[in-house]
Amino acid sequence: MMTRSAVNFAGLQKNPSVSQPESEEIGEVCISNISPAERRKRLLGGVIGFVIALVILAVLLASGADRLWRLPLFLLFFGAANGYFQWRDKT
Repeated sequence: MMTRSAVNFAGLQKNPSVSQPESEEIGEVCISNISPAERRKRLLGGVIGFVIALVILAVLLASGADRLWRLPLFLLFFGAANGYFQWRDKT
């Protein structure tokens, strides 16, 4: 396995003789850069946005509105997914 110090950003091996402890392998540690309160806000925003988008979609489907009226819902679903994935990835 290649370690962080033995690989540069282009993926090329710098020095094959450099060996690091196994705990420093790439991708093993994830340190969040936001507080738990901010993570809850992003999750709540994602869930509320998703519910609102679903309600609007149900109303549009029930009323028989034209398909083009559903197109702006993409923005609501995108925002909801963005909030969820930021919460999940702790960013």
